[in-house]
Amino acid sequence: MAKNTNDEQFKNVISHAKEYGFVFQSSEIYDGLSAVYDYGQLGAELKNNLKTYWWKAMVQLHENIVGIDSAIFMHPKVWKASGHVDGFNDPMIDNKDSKKRYRADQLLEDKIARYEKDGKTDKAAKLQAEMDDALKAEDLQQLKTLIEQHEIACPVSGTKNWTEVRQFNLMFSTQFGAMAEGSEEVYLRPETAQGIFVNFLNVQKSGRMKIPFGIAQIGKAFRNEVIARQFIMRMREFEQMEMQFFVRPGEDKKWFAYWKEARLKWHLALGTPAEKYRYHDHVKLAHYANAATDIEFEFPFGFKEVEGIHSRTDFDLSQHQEYSGKKMQYFDNDLDETGKPYGNYVPYVIETSIGLDRMFLLTLINAFEEQDLSEGDKQDSRTLLRLHPCLAPYKVAIFPLTKKDGLPEKARAIMDNLKLDFNCIYEEKDAIGKRYRRQDAIGTPFCVTVDHQTLEDDTVTIRHRDTMEQQRIEIKHLDELIASKTSWKTLFCKD
Repeated sequence: MAKNTNDEQFKNVISHAKEYGFVFQSSEIYDGLSAVYDYGQLGAELKNNLKTYWWKAMVQLHENIVGIDSAIFMHPKVWKASGHVDGFNDPMIDNKDSKKRYRADQLLEDKIARYEKDGKTDKAAKLQAEMDDALKAEDLQQLKTLIEQHEIACPVSGTKNWTEVRQFNLMFSTQFGAMAEGSEEVYLRPETAQGIFVNFLNVQKSGRMKIPFGIAQIGKAFRNEVIARQFIMRMREFEQMEMQFFVRPGEDKKWFAYWKEARLKWHLALGTPAEKYRYHDHVKLAHYANAATDIEFEFPFGFKEVEGIHSRTDFDLSQHQEYSGKKMQYFDNDLDETGKPYGNYVPYVIETSIGLDRMFLLTLINAFEEQDLSEGDKQDSRTLLRLHPCLAPYKVAIFPLTKKDGLPEKARAIMDNLKLDFNCIYEEKDAIGKRYRRQDAIGTPFCVTVDHQTLEDDTVTIRHRDTMEQQRIEIKHLDELIASKTSWKTLFCKD
């Protein structure tokens, strides 16, 4: 079986996601809504498992990190204070022939990726440096010049007939109020972080939190992305998993280094090859940051960000203090090196922010395999999702060998017992081999088959997804075996 190219692999993953109920186009019966997707029955399970893995790692395993769930609607002044009203822009360029709009920096990034693929590493490095300089200086004319110099054409029209580069604000706005004439313009939040910052005092005082401490949150955010591409990689409605860690001024560099290392370990614990990940330090820093690093994953279309670690200084709390008139200070009675209390200060913040939808896509891509199982003249193959057992939508599938002789009843009794602890699926249609293949394709780590011998000695055959090995086991030991592979301890208690 010929090995798929990266493009073919990505297309196969997208097709697989729809066929097996992971991801659907939103409003598909009405021809869909661009850059908006629905998670199907298996996608919702996988997504929830990723949330659980993150929440346990952040909140459950850290005594000094708590979680909140803030509202999507916030006072308009929040976004003025955060800088989003005036500065949340992307450099956009239009092609005059196709009438399509593109992010100028992404056109250049795609060109850099093509140079690297063609072995033109010097050209790629030079263009990367020139683009970084232009972005840092916010030199829109230079961005257009680079697009022209490198003869970048519109993917739709194939022409190089470009407009000037302009800034485009990404926030969605809507009206808040029952009557149109008395309504107020508010925004759908473009990030979840501000909900944490405006609740800093509430959480600190009600939870009696002592610095350093963190506040975590999982929630929806909305950005009016003009460029929607690469499936669920870039969407207008997406979900973030963020943690803001509040520290003493002067200790931000130490904690930035700590969280940078800790977050990569979280990714690698799932078994992803280390060479698939890399750090990318920002050249152009956001207005609030004094350091920023992306954790990037090698998708079929190149290395892209999945998580950002940012040292946000005291910008956010100071801004909200100024705009709200409320003091966002912390009184620290611990003693400094001179033996005096640290006293009042506005804390600095280290942020870890991961895109849940990108993590979902990363997980699917990393797990997807098309295996050739042919032997001699016998042709055979299978599609496999080699998901970590903790993330698998179903932990175990229960099969009666036939639909008669009391086997379905016995299988149902086993499932009724297991489903108290594990997400299970029951199947009795088709030959056993076909049922195995379906479970391989959705990532179920174990399949339990109930046969006539089961009725005699209370043993079943359990099949392991990755190896296809089958073993006979007593029913009373099923819980223990499945738990040993699907427990969260397998991720958090490694040597």
